[in-house]
Order: sequence, then structure tokens, then C-alpha cells
Amino acid sequence: MSDALLRSLLDDALAQTAPGRCVWVGLSGGVDSTLMLHLAAPLAAARGVTLRAVHVNHGLQTAAATFEAHCRRCCEALDVSLTVVPMTVVPNGHGIEAAARDARYRAFTDTLGQNDRLWLAQHADDQAETFLLAALRGSGVRGLGGMPMKRQAGGVVIERPWLAVRRETLLAEAERRGVTWCDDPSNDDLDFDRNYLRARVTPALRDRWPGAVEALSRATKQAQEADALLEELAAIDLAAAGGDPARLPLEVLRRLSEARRRLLIRHAARRLALATPPAARLDELIRQCVDAEVDRAPRIVWPGAEARRWREVLYLMRSVESPPAGWSMVWDGTSPLVTPWRCYPWRLEPISGCASPPLTVTLRQGGEVLVQAGRGRRDVKRLLQEADVPPWERRKTPLVWHGESLVAVMGVAAAIDWRFQPADDP
Repeated sequence: MSDALLRSLLDDALAQTAPGRCVWVGLSGGVDSTLMLHLAAPLAAARGVTLRAVHVNHGLQTAAATFEAHCRRCCEALDVSLTVVPMTVVPNGHGIEAAARDARYRAFTDTLGQNDRLWLAQHADDQAETFLLAALRGSGVRGLGGMPMKRQAGGVVIERPWLAVRRETLLAEAERRGVTWCDDPSNDDLDFDRNYLRARVTPALRDRWPGAVEALSRATKQAQEADALLEELAAIDLAAAGGDPARLPLEVLRRLSEARRRLLIRHAARRLALATPPAARLDELIRQCVDAEVDRAPRIVWPGAEARRWREVLYLMRSVESPPAGWSMVWDGTSPLVTPWRCYPWRLEPISGCASPPLTVTLRQGGEVLVQAGRGRRDVKRLLQEADVPPWERRKTPLVWHGESLVAVMGVAAAIDWRFQPADDP
């Protein structure tokens, strides 16, 4: 029965694979992924689906070479193409486990093609451990939702066909089939939180509550449903706030309950691909940027991101270092202008149509003047203020020069006899 169930779950996933798309098995060399590859290979061949395997060699332990060699032998025996990705794991401040996981997913998205499908052999016991870890770390609803059955990351579709299957079922089937695999010696290191849960906590839970793993798996599904409902609510609030996650009107935020404010800000950060602000930073953000009556242009920073308040608007953005002194570049004027902090999707051309030499792009030094049609000489500082460019953006607004003449303030105004056009227009 377990054989039929496991093959049925894989075959159902294969049936949903679009023509021309490749399915990859994330092959660690352990029992779960090795069994998945053994079952998936003949099923994929029968359906005419290209099956490949990818192995990430972190190089974190002496057994790494043994794991890689096992994966190569296994794929050769099954006639499955294998890609081995060597990775260097750099601690990210959240522990070596988290750093290795981040490196592994980065390797997957860098290796696989757009819309390829990646199968991971994670199972119900893994999901239960993920729930417990999230609860012990004080995670919110999203963290308690654990691993989804299916999600997209970097253009790759990640699927876990066996997420509802118990570990003991996979182990029994691998032994029945005579599948060989590598045991990871690091699994015996109880300094790692997941290993400690697996060796000490989960067995005790199962002894007291035999259905503990299934119950925790159900709890993750309920958390995922709750998270989906919260996302719908946050999307409604974002639409009411104008729909731009980078600019949230304080008037709208103040009308929301405190819980919905926090939800909307977290939702907006995710929409912008920013790290979610930690709880303490989010509290400070709301206190200084939303609740404060005086507009003092505060700046709240968390890893990779920041929030600012200006003219009754909350701005969320990536953290960008200040431009280096004396920054400049040459621009042809015909392709989009790409600076270290922003892309401007326009070209700049003389209205007369006469050919012009390359343009020079600099940043403000102070005192620059732009001559505009019908307006005469205009101070750049005043132009930026009139255009409602936030103060922190003004120092990064590119100025475009033709020889000694200022011919444009990017995104704001062009000089007399010059004009902006969308870069993709003929």
C-alpha cells in the first residue's frame, strides 16, 4: 500500500507538469530523496517528462564527498542527469543551519530554468518539526504554517509531493526495495535545534500522543489557511491605501486597528521583496512614523530595508548607501539610465533631432540651474521641491549634462530644446 501511495503522489505531480518543463529532484543522498529519485525515474520516463537531479555540496563536513559520490552512482544507475553545485556557506547571523538552507535554495534557483519544477522529499515529520521550531521561536501565523506543498521562488516551482507522508513510511519502503542511501553524521549532533527535536522531543511526544505528528501537520494547514485570509485582508487594506506598497498614507494607517496596521506594513514589505521588520523595529516604526503627531522625518532601519515618514506618507524601501562623492557616469541618452540605486526607463534627446555626443550624468553639488521652455532659469533645488521628491531622494537624483549645459533633472524636468521619451519607443 505504501508503494502505491508514494508512486501515486509522484505520478499525480508529474501529470500536472506542462510540456517542455523539466522536473528536478533535490538529491541530498539521504533516504528520503534517494527513494524519491528511484520511484520518480520510471514514472517520468513513462510520461515522457525530463527528470534531472541536483545535489548541493555545502562542503561543511568530511562526509560531503561521500554524499556526492553516492548521488553520482545513483543517478548513473537510473540514467538520470545530475548537476552538482558546490557552495560556500557564509554564516548569516541566524546560525549555520539557516545559512546552509539559504545557500541550498540559492543554488536551486540559480541552477534550474524558469518554470522548472523542483521536488523536495520533505515529509510529515519534517513539517511537525518545523511547526515546533517556529512555535518555540515565537513565530507568527506565517511561520507556524511551516512548509507549503507548493510555492514559487526565483521563477522555480518548488513542490513537496510527500509532505503528508510519515518518515517511517518512507524508511520502510526504502528498506523493502533495497535502496541504499547515506546517513548524515551531522544528524547526531544535538547542538542543532532540529536534531534535538528529532532525537529527544518528537519521540517523547509520540509516546504520550501517538498521533502527535499528524496533529501538528493539521495545525500547520490551519495556520496556512489563516495566513491566506490575513493576506486577503491586507490586500484589501493596501488597495484602500492607494495600492502602492512603497507609499502608505498615514491617514489610512491611522484609521486601522493596531493589528491591521502591523499586518498592512508587513504585507507591503513582502510585496516589495523586503525583509519583514522584526517586532521591536515594527513597534518603533509605528511609534515614530505613524503615531507621532509631529513630522520629524524619522528613519527606521532593519536588515536590508528602511522606513521613512515624509508629508504624511510612510515610505518603505531598500537600504541604499549614500552615493560616493564625485560620482558620475557617461550615458548615451538612448538606453535606460541605470544608476547603482535606480533605473530610469527613458531616453533623452534634443528636440531638433541633431546628433549629440555622449551625455554626462552627475549628482547635485548645489547651485545648479536648469533653463526650461516658458519658465526660464529654474533652480534645481526648487524644482525637486516642487516635484515632491522626498529629501533622501534629492541627493540621488541624476543631473544630465551636455557639455557644460545642464539638460535634464532625471524624472523631474528637461531643459529647453530637450525632451524625455520612453526608452522602448521608436
